Amino acid sequence: MPDLSCFYSLSSPWAYLGGPRLQDIVRRHRARLVLKPFDFQEVVPKTGGVPIRTRPQPRRDYHAVELARWRDYLGLPLNVTPRHYPMQNPAPNWNKHAGWTVIAAQAAGLDAFPLSHAILRALWAEERDIADPAVRRAIADENGYDGAALVAAEGSEAVQAQYRRNGEEAEALGVFGSPTLVLDGELFWGQDRLGFLDRALARRAAART
Repeated sequence: MPDLSCFYSLSSPWAYLGGPRLQDIVRRHRARLVLKPFDFQEVVPKTGGVPIRTRPQPRRDYHAVELARWRDYLGLPLNVTPRHYPMQNPAPNWNKHAGWTVIAAQAAGLDAFPLSHAILRALWAEERDIADPAVRRAIADENGYDGAALVAAEGSEAVQAQYRRNGEEAEALGVFGSPTLVLDGELFWGQDRLGFLDRALARRAAART
C-alpha cells in the first residue's frame, strides 16, 4: 500500500476542487492517504509561495478567473468570493482551527477525508464560517463524526504538536502551495497535477509486479 501525504490548508479552494478526484485516485490505487494540514501563511513565504492576500491585483483577478473555470469544468459548486474568506485583515488563526479539527479526527483513527472535504465545501460553496467552533462541530456531526469531541481536541498538545510537525515537514520538503501531494519524496503541487500523481502511482504498482 503506497503512502501518500497531502499538505494543504483548510482554506484552499484548490484542495476543495481536487478533493473528489484525489479520493478516486486513492481508492483505485489503494493508497494510504495521510492528511497534513499546516500553517500555510507561516511556511510558504519561506519556500517561494505567495499567499493570495499579498499578491498584486492582476494576479488576484486571474486567480478568480481560474477558480471559475475549474468550478465550471469540474461541475462543483463554488463561490469565487465566499463571504467568510477574509481577503483583508483576517483574524489570527482564522483558518487554523479547521486544520486542527481534521488532525484530531485522524489522530482518533478516523477517516478524516470526508470531514476535510465537508469543511472546505462549507467555506467555498455553502457560505459557512469555518472559524466558528459551532460551525465546525455541526459540520462534523452532519458527516457522522463526534463534533463536540473533535472540537474539544483541537487545542490538545498532541494535535498542536502534529500541526507543528506538519509545517516543519512541509518546509523541509519545499512545499510552497496547497494542495501538495508527496509520493516517495516527489512533489505534485496543485489539483491540476493529479493526473501526474495518478500515473506515478500506476508506474509504481507496475514496477512492483
